[in-house]
Amino acid sequence: MIINYSLFIHHFVNLLKKQIFMFEKLFMLVKNNAGTAVIENPAIPAKYHEAVINEASSSIIEVLKGQMETGKIKELIRYFQFSGIYNNSLVSSMVNKFANKLNNFYGIDPKSALLASNTLIPPVMKELVKQSKNEHNEDFGLSNLLSKLNGNHADLSGLVNQMKVA
Repeated sequence: MIINYSLFIHHFVNLLKKQIFMFEKLFMLVKNNAGTAVIENPAIPAKYHEAVINEASSSIIEVLKGQMETGKIKELIRYFQFSGIYNNSLVSSMVNKFANKLNNFYGIDPKSALLASNTLIPPVMKELVKQSKNEHNEDFGLSNLLSKLNGNHADLSGLVNQMKVA
């Protein structure tokens, strides 16, 4: 079997660029919602603002990836379909993960960390869900988002479409 390494590398680089772009878009989504929770929060020093926004983004990604890695992909899809009524534990996990990072890495007291996390993560997730339902937003389309979270190892559009019908 002959492998065209040039083509393989080109394909791999393009996948990586798309994944990075999606995570950058998530970072911008978090940044656009960070006003009260981070930027205007006296508990978070200005020198940490950018890093804290990055921590919020990574907390969201880590929890979403964790759902997939533990076989809870159907629950994840349902969350994006019915986020107002389904799986608030997903958002709670993100809130707690981010609050722990604020406390452990930035020395923010637990009460302030939890308040900041609760102020930032739920609106970001609400916006992410809204954008995932927008047919014109390919970056956050649910199939695309889930595929990028799993490292583009599988096309999940069939499962997403099947769950939409159910």
